[in-house]
Formats: sequence, structure tokens, C-alpha cells
Amino acid sequence: MGKGDKKTRRGKIANKSYGARRPRTIKRKPSVEEKIDIKKKK
Repeated sequence: MGKGDKKTRRGKIANKSYGARRPRTIKRKPSVEEKIDIKKKK
């Protein structure tokens, strides 16, 4: 359990990979409805 273990977070970081233990941060685009609401408020 450590840097060599592909199933652990530390192993994912060492292996430069992603998975269930190390999810990527997802950049969510604002929806069309949110864009319309933002424009109306200004």
C-alpha cells in the first residue's frame, strides 16, 4: 500500500493517472438558463 499500489490515491498520483480514488475536478459550464438569468440581473 503506497506509491506502487495502483488502487490507492498515492499510487494514482505517482502513476499520473485518475480513477475512483482520485477524481478529476470537473469544470461545469453554466447552462443557458443560468446565462439568461445573469444577463437579466445586470
